[in-house]
Formats: sequence, C-alpha cells, structure tokens
Amino acid sequence: MRYSVIVPVFNRPDEVEELLVSLTKQTFNDFEVIIVEDGSEKTCKSVCDGLSGTLDLHYFFKENSGPGQSRNYGAERAKGEYIIILDSDVVLPEGYLQAVEDELQREPADAFGGPDSAHTDFTDTQKAISYAMTSFFTTGGIRGGKKKLDKFYPRSFNMGIRREVYQELGGFSKMRFGEDIDLSIRIFKGGYRCRLFPEAWVWHKRRTDFRKFFRQVYNSGIARVNLYKKYPDSLKLVHLLPTVFTVGVIALIITSAVGRLMMHYCDPHRYYWLCAAPWLPILLFCLIILVDSTIRNKSLKIGFMSIGAAFVQLFGYGCGFISAWWKRCILGKDEYHAFEKTFYK
Repeated sequence: MRYSVIVPVFNRPDEVEELLVSLTKQTFNDFEVIIVEDGSEKTCKSVCDGLSGTLDLHYFFKENSGPGQSRNYGAERAKGEYIIILDSDVVLPEGYLQAVEDELQREPADAFGGPDSAHTDFTDTQKAISYAMTSFFTTGGIRGGKKKLDKFYPRSFNMGIRREVYQELGGFSKMRFGEDIDLSIRIFKGGYRCRLFPEAWVWHKRRTDFRKFFRQVYNSGIARVNLYKKYPDSLKLVHLLPTVFTVGVIALIITSAVGRLMMHYCDPHRYYWLCAAPWLPILLFCLIILVDSTIRNKSLKIGFMSIGAAFVQLFGYGCGFISAWWKRCILGKDEYHAFEKTFYK
C-alpha cells in the first residue's frame, strides 16, 4: 500500500464526514484511512460506518491523550509506505493524492508538506482567518507561501512522512503545543529530505470565530517558546515579528494617548503630531492588508474583516509568546509546570 492517511478526531463528526467524502473522490486510490477517535463524547463512528464500503477505512477509539499521541496510535497500525497526517477540519481537492504521488515520482522525499487555502464555501470569517494565517504580511509566508522569510516546516494539517522515518524518529513527542513543528525540526536535524509540495494543498477551515482563533494563535506563540527551549537554534527573526508588532502597536497607542493628554494641558499645535503620527504606521498596515486581501479574495468585505483577523493573529501569537517567555525563560519553569492546566490527563 502506498499511503496511510491518519486523522485524529475530537468531537467533530460533521467535519470528518466532509473530509472522508473528499477522500472518496480522489483520483489516486492506493491508500487507506485511519480515523483515531481521541476520547470524543460526540463520536464519528456512524459516519465512518456509512463510508466504510467506499473507502479502505479503519476506525479506532481510545482515551483522550491529544492529537500527537493519537497520530502515533494510528501510525502503529498503518500499512502504507508513506503516512499522511491531516487535521479533521480539512477538505481535499480531487487531485490531492495524485499531486503527492507526482511530486514523489519527480523527486523522492522522506517527508513533505503542502499549503492550505480557503474554499469558496467557507464563511467570510473563515476566509479572513485563512488570509491572516497564510499572508506574507502576517506570517512571512512560512506556511507554504511562494515568498517566505524562513524555510518551510510541514505542519500537521497537511503533512507526509515515510513510515520508516516516522518510526525511526519516534513519531510525535508529548509536547503540549508545537508537536508538529517539533517533528519537522527532528526531520531536518536527522538529515532527511523534506520538501514543500506546492500543488498538494488542502482547504483548511481553521476556526469559525475570532475568539477561538485568538486562542489557537495564542497557543502557537507558547509553542514557539517551548520549541526554542528545546532547540535554541530554531528561533528565527520571523518568529519574533508578531511579538515586536504587539509591543510596537501598544507603544504607539500609548504615545498617541500621551500626545492627546499633552494637547489638553499644553499648546495643542505643539503636540498634535505626537498624538496623530503614531497612528500612521498602524493605518498603513491596515491599508496593505485591506488591499491585498480584497484582491486575493475578490471581496471588500473580507478585506476589512482580514484587518481584524490580522490583528488577532499577530496579537494572539505575540501575547502567547510573551506569556511563555516570562514563564519559561524568566521564571525558569519547565513546560509542564508552566502550562499544567492545559496538559492532557
């Protein structure tokens, strides 16, 4: 068998159904699907039973231990030459597996990953969030963009690895946040060939509202510090930019507020620019996001929503990074004691 597609699931039967249906439409058919139910209260077993006749589908239920350990559970039962890791909230275009196969035939690889995109049926909020997570102006293009500030590291929403390499590396670690980047780092450090497959992209729903999105990127900021503590050379300038943005915007707003206060008590003309000037770089950033997202999504509404999504993405990541830096690097706590409440029982 060529591929084993592994999907960890936690209380998302509707999303899993969409993913499985998209797998039934693949033009390349030499694959199996392994669904690992990670202690869900709302299971997807009936969905899997309904599609078992059209897919080589294997369903497993286990106690909750998080996505990383659930992927390892599935990998232990996989038969494919390559393991493909997908999140339950993705949908595949019909040619996804064929694109993977074409890339591997063109140039062998031990591991690979692909970019993500927003489907036309996604809500405007999901499209704005997708823009914030994939734009060069917000993430530096490191999630599969053509232009990027750092090399590409496969992430668990769309990630493939040769099964023998997965076994040699021990699969996913027990890190609470960033376990997929941890595996990617170990792939590179092990000297294995890892590439971006630009045509093997997926539709990724991500979060459905800005509150959930903030929590997601906040955890990503925490993950980056945890990865730094484990691999000091993994921290690059691009990873610091959201924190610099967060601190910078707050400083600009405070400066403007001071200028406004001075205008009230002193000569208004003298302190006008101290009040107004700090907003110019903020407004310029908003304009760039508005124009770029409007052109990409062909929607002015999504363009405006992308401004909000971009600030949530950058502030969420920045705040998570600052919080983790304080706990891990200043207070000296280990990963478990710094984030004890978030670990799986």
